[in-house]
This record gives sequence, structure tokens and C-alpha cells, in this order.
Amino acid sequence: MKRPLVAVVALSLTAAGLAVPAASAAPSTCSAVQTNWTAKTTPHAAPEGLLNAYSNTGKGWTGADSTYSVPLAGGRTAWIFSDTFLGPVNADGSRPKTTPFINNSFVIQHGTDLKTVTGGTAADPTALVPPPSDGWYWFGAAQTSHAGQDLDVVALRFQKTGTGQWDWKWASNYLARFDSKTFKLKSLTQLPSAANVQWSGWLLRDQGYTYVYGVEDLGASKYQHVARVRGDDLTAKPWEYWTGSGWSADETASARVLEGVANEHSVTRWGDGYLLTTHNTNELFSKSVLGYFSCSPTGPWVKPVELYQTPETGGNIITYNSHEHPDLRQGASLLVSYNVNSLVSDELYGDVSIYRPRFLSVTLAAAQ
Repeated sequence: MKRPLVAVVALSLTAAGLAVPAASAAPSTCSAVQTNWTAKTTPHAAPEGLLNAYSNTGKGWTGADSTYSVPLAGGRTAWIFSDTFLGPVNADGSRPKTTPFINNSFVIQHGTDLKTVTGGTAADPTALVPPPSDGWYWFGAAQTSHAGQDLDVVALRFQKTGTGQWDWKWASNYLARFDSKTFKLKSLTQLPSAANVQWSGWLLRDQGYTYVYGVEDLGASKYQHVARVRGDDLTAKPWEYWTGSGWSADETASARVLEGVANEHSVTRWGDGYLLTTHNTNELFSKSVLGYFSCSPTGPWVKPVELYQTPETGGNIITYNSHEHPDLRQGASLLVSYNVNSLVSDELYGDVSIYRPRFLSVTLAAAQ
């Protein structure tokens, strides 16, 4: 049911599929890298309490993972979720075994008002992107496009390979485009999928490009990869892939940038550089949330700093997929979320509070 956690510049050269240098060399040094950072982190940051209270009502979304956020027109925020439980919730904080469970959903926030958006009908809710007969779609990073008219979500298609609980595999990457007012699905377009990279980890708009961060997931090892496309529409222009020294039109030339990232992580501007926030997947079932720094959106990522240790981790409970919400920063404080789950699905029915995102307020300061 749930995801297992064990489980281009010179145009002519690019068109030929050859790697070319970056248009402008990234600075070799910046204060983001030169500084030795320390983190002060406070748990239970907003909107954790708001989401928890909404979940407890049992009137819609009652828990999920992924937890990406996108600012929308009119002061709204779209919360993007993958595997999702819907209501009701019992008086004792448990879920009925008959509660609906779908593979993707939105929660739209306007001030303190929250609304669950799914496919189907109120009586028979379904995923926003209907599952194919042999699998399902999980949502990844998202952004708006076309002057905010569209909400674009990277959707990973997973395929069943048998009848067992673990008989499934990642198959391909798609872009699910929704109307940002009605949230109706407008199109589902296949994205590059030839390099065994799930291009869904993060989307960063920077200097006229959208940088697309993907993960080569080999189970025990997970590697970050970087692509980019001009503008804000991932389907409108050719993609370019970071080779370690330049950009190539060949997806299979994409280089491993960093080992130990989570399938969902973030890359955001930090001063004159960039901050990568991720769960540490160099450790099995890690409780460690890390920050890395670079002078370039393509790395190298250096000077890891532990931002937090998740207290929920232990026994059957696992934590994963931490990342930042840059549009929701409070001054210099970062807003970081992570997901909580159980390896025993019955526990998710017994206690609705387990399978809900946690939020952290993180302040980075120069070490004294």
C-alpha cells in the first residue's frame, strides 16, 4: 500500500547531443560555502497544527506523504501529496479499515481554510491522476507555469510486476498539468525517462531556467542528477543534462552529483549560493536531516550540516523525504517538512496522527 523505503549553450553542439560547457562558469567560491554554518531548529512549526486539526475532523484529507507546496494566485497554497488517506476518523483517533485510500491528492490552503481536492466524486473519491490498470502515479515536485494559469506536477508512474506486496517498479516520468483554479487535469505528458532517473525530486527556477532534480534510486544507494529546461514549462523546450562539466542533450550522459539524497529533497537559493536539504539516505531508516551548500545549482555539495534528528524514528516508525518550502520562509528561518510512516500498515489505521507531515523552523547561522 505504501512506498517502501528499504524501498543545452552552443546550439549546434547541443543538437548533436554533445556535452558543452555551461553558458557562464559558476563562481568557485561564495560565502554560502566559505561559511561554517550551524542550525537551530524548532519542531512543530506552522502549518503543522493547522493540518493536524483538519485531519482530526475527518472531513477530507487525514494524512499523506510527499508534502510539496506551491503558491497560487489569490494568496492560496497548494499542498501536493502522494499516498493519501481520507476521512472519516473515529473518536479515539483511529481510522476505519474501510477509509478511502488514494495515490495522490491536493489540499488547498487559503488563510486558515483548507479544502481537499481529489478526483472522482465525494461519494467515490479517486486519485487526481487516475491510475492505469497495472499501477499508479505518485506526485513529486510541482510549480506553476503559463503566468500561473497552470499547476504542473511531476508524476511518477509505477507499474505492478506481480501480485505480491513488493511486486512493483518505477516505470516512467510524466508531467500532470492542472488548471490552477479548478484543479481539473488538463494533460498528462511523458517526460524524459531513459536514464533510470526519477526527475521528481525538486524544481528550481533560476536565471531563466527551471532546474530539475532527479534521483537515480538503486535501493541502498540514491544519487542526485540535475537537468534543466528554459522557461517554466517542462514540456515546451528540450531538456539539458548536467554531465559534471557541462550540459548535454543526451539524457544518458547525466552525471551523478551526490550520493545519499532522498527521493524527495530541495535545492533553494541561500544567500549568494544554494542549499540542498535532504534526509540522509546513506543510513538505513535514518533520523538525520542534512543541509549541504554549493555556489552552483549543479553542486558540488559540500559542508553537510545536520539540521535535525527526527524523534519519531524507531521501532516500526520511519521518517523520510525532508525538504524545504522556500516560499514559506519566515524571514531568515527555513520551513522544512518531513514525512512519517510505519512499516506496519495496521498502525496507520490505529493512530491517525502517525501518517502526517511534520514541519520544522530552521535558522542557519555562522559558527562563532
